[in-house]
Amino acid sequence: MSTVIPSRTQPPATPPSAPARSPRLLDWRLRFGLLSLIWGFSFLLIKVGTGAYAPFQVTLGRLLFGTLVLVAAMAVKRERLPRGGRTWAHLTVAAFFLNALPFSLFAFAELTIPSTLAGICNATSPLWGMAFSLVALSEDRPTRIRVAGLGLGFLGVLTVLGAWQGFHGLDARGTALALLASLSYPVGWIYVRRTLAGTTNSHLSMTGAQLLLATAQLAVVTPLFTSVPTHFPVVPLLAVAALGALGTGIAMLIQYGLVAEVGPTTAQMVTYFVPVIATVAGVTILGEPLHWTTPVGAAIVIAGAALTQVRRKD
Repeated sequence: MSTVIPSRTQPPATPPSAPARSPRLLDWRLRFGLLSLIWGFSFLLIKVGTGAYAPFQVTLGRLLFGTLVLVAAMAVKRERLPRGGRTWAHLTVAAFFLNALPFSLFAFAELTIPSTLAGICNATSPLWGMAFSLVALSEDRPTRIRVAGLGLGFLGVLTVLGAWQGFHGLDARGTALALLASLSYPVGWIYVRRTLAGTTNSHLSMTGAQLLLATAQLAVVTPLFTSVPTHFPVVPLLAVAALGALGTGIAMLIQYGLVAEVGPTTAQMVTYFVPVIATVAGVTILGEPLHWTTPVGAAIVIAGAALTQVRRKD
């Protein structure tokens, strides 16, 4: 949920610069499934973490553990952080919209909404992305299929929320925060495409720097709005550590490998499995309620998001 492929829902972190391929220990299909599971369970981990720690603390921990994973990977590959004040300035903005802001918004949202709903809201990112790209990216022209997908996707959102029932029983604030989080990702992707698309730095180097900057941003904000915990419950702490190390650090490394091997079009399909896994995890493990509007609306959202990714054939 935080990488840089401008056409997917989960957050891109850096512009594409094709890394050299190397032999893989696992078939790409297995890694695809693993990435789906990691990102799908991230919403459950957020819910567990916020049960004991403040949302900003959960986000800071997530970024810190994720950054440590990428720093370790950079050390193994002997890669350096990017240079140049201009690059770091652009990465600071990208870190805010692709990591610090959406991660924090999802953490605050899950104080009052189920992890299942947060996962489905995350799947609306391609819908926001297409809507924004039509305005901000002149090369991204609309087609009837993509516009239809946009409309269908937002119809799915209204179905999930039970709009015809007047959103009865729905926490409007938490839902709005989750939708704003999903909206933040395409804003970041478009910014990256417009400012960092020509960089010669590697994915790993750029993403490591981006997460480092996002961690610094939360390190400044968190002490201002939270107090140091007096005790540290083990299970929520492990959830935050897994959210960062797996859901942010390892997930990014897996996704970059997939993009290099099978291309961004196939790799981005992981987006459509995330809300399904998030829903199953929330219902079976956390015992969250499931109404018929949730799976039906989620299916419509996923279908609409998939249509928005259909490109015109040259």
